[in-house]
Amino acid sequence: MTGAADKAERPLSITEIFHSLQGEARHSGYPTVFIRLTGCPLRCGYCDTTYAFQGGAPMSRAEILDQVAAYDCARVTVTGGEPLAQRGCLALLTDLCDAGYLVSLETSGALDIGSVDPRVERVMDWKTPGSGEAARNRPENLALLTARDQVKFVLCDHADYDWARAELKAHEVARRCEVLFSPVQGQLNPTELADWILADRLEVRMQIQLHKLLWGDEPGR
Repeated sequence: MTGAADKAERPLSITEIFHSLQGEARHSGYPTVFIRLTGCPLRCGYCDTTYAFQGGAPMSRAEILDQVAAYDCARVTVTGGEPLAQRGCLALLTDLCDAGYLVSLETSGALDIGSVDPRVERVMDWKTPGSGEAARNRPENLALLTARDQVKFVLCDHADYDWARAELKAHEVARRCEVLFSPVQGQLNPTELADWILADRLEVRMQIQLHKLLWGDEPGR
């Protein structure tokens, strides 16, 4: 077996696989199987999945697909942590697409998205100054976005909002893909964000995390 094949077949570190309602992005509200990969090179100040930074259980791609199949669900989201930080993530995404699932990837803007299977819907979290990780954004990723993708701005305050507006204009992001604005729970009042969007006539989609409205911060929901 070649070295490349060895890398592709390495087990992935998995924090959890669970069945829930999609809480964000294009398929919000639909039953979805979530595969949460362990590990993340970023440390956003508002992160709500710090439990996925370390630990996890090793699983082969075949084992992951078997567990996903048991839920008999059409949609699968690969998330983290930062899923692309694990080399085996790309092969897993392709396996899921080959199996006929509607696959989405939740990733930051910090790692290259160019090698992701084109059948995958990429939801890229473009980090704002309020996250503490804006310097990690990879500018080349913006040029890779297509109408199949979405870019998400998680906003802590009005300064983040102003920054996001400037990014949209500078990079013409809305011409490439759908844009999501999301308030950090407990930091930015959703009503305030809605008012700003309306006042500025922004062509963005505001979202509130449905799963948090239903289950709070309970892991695996």
